[in-house]
Amino acid sequence: MHQMVWMDDTASINNVRMDRRAFRKLCDMLHMHGGLRPSKNMEMDEMVASFLHVLAHHAKNRVVARQLARSGESISRSFNAVLHAVLHLHRILFKKPEPISENCTDEIWKWFKNCLGALDGTYIPVNVSIEDRPRYRTRKNEIATNVLGVCSHDMQFIYLLPGWEGSAADSRVLRDAISRRNGLKVPQGYYYLCDAGYTNGEGFLAPYRAQRYHLNDWRQGHQPTSPKEFFNMKHSSARNIIERAFGLLKGRWAILRSRSFYPIKTQCWIISACALLHNYIRREMSLDPEENSPLSDNSSAQELDGERIRYVETSDAWSDWRDKLAEEMYEQWRASRH
Repeated sequence: MHQMVWMDDTASINNVRMDRRAFRKLCDMLHMHGGLRPSKNMEMDEMVASFLHVLAHHAKNRVVARQLARSGESISRSFNAVLHAVLHLHRILFKKPEPISENCTDEIWKWFKNCLGALDGTYIPVNVSIEDRPRYRTRKNEIATNVLGVCSHDMQFIYLLPGWEGSAADSRVLRDAISRRNGLKVPQGYYYLCDAGYTNGEGFLAPYRAQRYHLNDWRQGHQPTSPKEFFNMKHSSARNIIERAFGLLKGRWAILRSRSFYPIKTQCWIISACALLHNYIRREMSLDPEENSPLSDNSSAQELDGERIRYVETSDAWSDWRDKLAEEMYEQWRASRH
């Protein structure tokens, strides 16, 4: 434990992805709010450290058991105990959505008033039974689960839904998410940015199809020549936040980058736990070691009121609003250039 965590912050970040102060606070949270207790053979900080080390390095049970001079059974039991304790922190660690305000000056987000963040799907490799593999096979012939992720403008996860088969379409996963009792909540009047694979409808703002969109197109020196192109350029810059969040999540936790050999239900719990711990690190460490950039304070978030959006469907009114928004954005941009 001294070499893994307590020796210095560099060793702690390398082994458990957080400094010693954040690690101590996490142990306290798991004890107070997650119900974690020391086992007969392991102290609580050792249980948490071994759990984080497995996630961070996708270490095998026998490897961690040898490092800590514990039995494989003790490591396995402590892993499951810490996993369930982390999941109990979901109300604390999942980010509460904060809409972009009218007086926002951020060049990326100021165009999208009342936007709550961005969403997209990503594939995470999983291990499933032979008979289930056809359903989990993606278009790239990988065995994976299609994970819906929703994040805020500061790359903290608001909602995560793992478990859908890799063959499932992103739009189908989103429809399931908003129909669940404790699923994704989108109050009327607010919305998330999504890509063209989703329906452009109330609560979900998609880009224009058949128009230049991806950031690489604009980095080559092209300038938008119409409201739709300008809208797509700004939409792409803002929606890219979910791609960056997924990149940080997988970069931080190696267990998400290759198949593990836990039951599929446990694998989905692990994915959720990784997202919760990702949020915790971004809140507790002033510099994210995976990104090396200053973070914002999220302690003032409030619950959003309003009737929930329960269906994903096209809407003429929503399309008209998008057209109007695109025109306003384009005219403001042209005026500022002149």
